[in-house]
Amino acid sequence: MTDIYWDPIEPSLRDDPYPLWKRMRDEAPVWHNDRHDFYVLTRFHDIEAAHKDPLGYSSAHGTTIEVLGPEEIPTGMMIWTDPPKHSVLRKLVSRAFTTRRVTEMEDRIREITMGMLDPLVGAGTFDYVQDFAADLPPTVISTMLGVPEADRDHLRHRIDAIFELDEDGERSAHAAEAGAEVFGYLMNQFAERKATPRDDMFTDLLNAEITDDDGSVRRLTDMELTEFGMMLFIAGTETVARHLGWAADALDAFPDQRAELAADHSLIPNAVEEILRYEAPSPVNGRWTTVDHELHGTTIPAGSKVMLLTGSAGRDERKYPDPDVLDVHRKVDLHLTFGYGAHFCLGAALARMEGKIGIEETLKRWPEWTVDRDGAQLLYTSTVRGYVNLPITV
Repeated sequence: MTDIYWDPIEPSLRDDPYPLWKRMRDEAPVWHNDRHDFYVLTRFHDIEAAHKDPLGYSSAHGTTIEVLGPEEIPTGMMIWTDPPKHSVLRKLVSRAFTTRRVTEMEDRIREITMGMLDPLVGAGTFDYVQDFAADLPPTVISTMLGVPEADRDHLRHRIDAIFELDEDGERSAHAAEAGAEVFGYLMNQFAERKATPRDDMFTDLLNAEITDDDGSVRRLTDMELTEFGMMLFIAGTETVARHLGWAADALDAFPDQRAELAADHSLIPNAVEEILRYEAPSPVNGRWTTVDHELHGTTIPAGSKVMLLTGSAGRDERKYPDPDVLDVHRKVDLHLTFGYGAHFCLGAALARMEGKIGIEETLKRWPEWTVDRDGAQLLYTSTVRGYVNLPITV
């Protein structure tokens, strides 16, 4: 298999990775990158099994290629912890990120969506991502958390900057500065809620508590609060924006499916799942092995970097018939776009709601559109893939 090569940084491998990922699934389901010393899993059932084994495939060493290493990361960032620490943090934040809080947001999400799309009616041509998809999720999460409206636009652009890579594929100095600024901002917001509580998620998180097995009451520390706020903003902003961009792109590529959704909005929730399967906004997720793993005649040693290709899993013929076809009627009993098991995305219900409302309100205004693929621009990080610009004509 010497002619197979993939890594998450190489620009030439990003635009359409699916033919290569299919070859890897068929010919090298466990593939080793000799240049950067990491293993790659591409088949659905192998990636599902890795998610079910959070201690054997650890997240505590990081989840991106540029972060992964032998030492555990000293953090309260929930996505970079393993059970039992992860379990405690998840219980704590679940006290604030409740079904009630998400359900209460449905009317507000629709109101925000309508307010963003209505001014675009009659425009003829606009950028679906920059004029809508990239604005909706940070506005929603800002509203839930309680970020003052005057700060939201600046915060969104600083969060975008966190993903900036330099020419070598490493995190840029500008990205580090943006991350530090957002971190400091969120820390200040929590400090304000300590002095003046409000009816928002900042306050909910501050007050969230559980009783440990020893009877002690536990709350999030200042650092854990801020780290969770960062995770909410980054995960809730970036991936939902990319999902909505992929939805507009995929539905234009499959106009018969778009026509069905425009005629019957009850199909949209299932279409959201199918689009998430078809184009995963975060197609690459890293893990660190803590024990040896035997797969397909290959041993992945303990102490190895492993890339789980969620994007490949969604196109695995062993799980999904005709996986390269978008079918809004497909019975998607499970996809791995939100992860699985211990690290299943805490914000999945919110993301689904934003996707459903975003697609529905778009189709109400424009049952058809044409994507300018020559003018479209993809955003890449080592773990996120999606449009940063998507001009459409309606």
